[in-house]
Amino acid sequence: MSMCRSAWVNQVIERLGAETMTSKDKMGLIGKKLGMTRVFTEEGVSIPVTVIEIEKNRVTQVKDIKTDGYCAVQVTTGQKKTSRLKKPQRGHFEGTKTIRSKRATLDNPEIIKEVLTSKDPVTAGRGLWEFRIAEDQKFLRGEEITVEIFADVKKVDVTGTSKGKGFAGVVKRWNFRTQDATHGNSLSHRAPGSIGQNQTPGKVFKGKKMAGHLGDERVTVQSLDVVRVDAKRNLLLVKGAVPGATGGNLIVKPAVKA
Repeated sequence: MSMCRSAWVNQVIERLGAETMTSKDKMGLIGKKLGMTRVFTEEGVSIPVTVIEIEKNRVTQVKDIKTDGYCAVQVTTGQKKTSRLKKPQRGHFEGTKTIRSKRATLDNPEIIKEVLTSKDPVTAGRGLWEFRIAEDQKFLRGEEITVEIFADVKKVDVTGTSKGKGFAGVVKRWNFRTQDATHGNSLSHRAPGSIGQNQTPGKVFKGKKMAGHLGDERVTVQSLDVVRVDAKRNLLLVKGAVPGATGGNLIVKPAVKA
């Protein structure tokens, strides 16, 4: 029964995955947070917006079902010195592959190596990101994707790394209410209080909200309105705030709930 159910679940997941990835609007881009400002409508209404700089994203690898088991596009953006790259990264961007053409022997102890250029070189960027795509979507290595793909998109999901705030107490981390300022309380104004019961169960349950590290984690804000797409300056203006500090990397994708 369990095997039949798992096979049925897999079929449902495959069908749902095929249905959700048919739209070409699911391709996203990598941007950089520049800060916040505001724009005014024709009626004079002020709209707070976040300015995201989306430079041209360069395709570094195209994955398909035959070779990788799924369809995806790997992209990079920005610039990075070649001297800062490790050898595997350099080979990935340059599209070169080093092979051993002749083994070492007693007569010839030197190993002869031959370098084959199998792919077009791509300018190294500040990182590598991957987006799942549908089978009918076609991309080429070295192709440049601009912010113009969001021209017809009304809402986007933005993913970034939130600001790290270090070790924080329960009041700041979980919005606990503070205890009495007076009435005999002199040491436990911001204390969490009890964290469990007694000998039964004799432990602290998993997920208990306590003091700890706050921030510096992956956060996604969904369904942000696209206010403006500036293709000339590679800018995308979205309504509201997005995660992370100024200058941080952002993953911008069409909203899944739009």
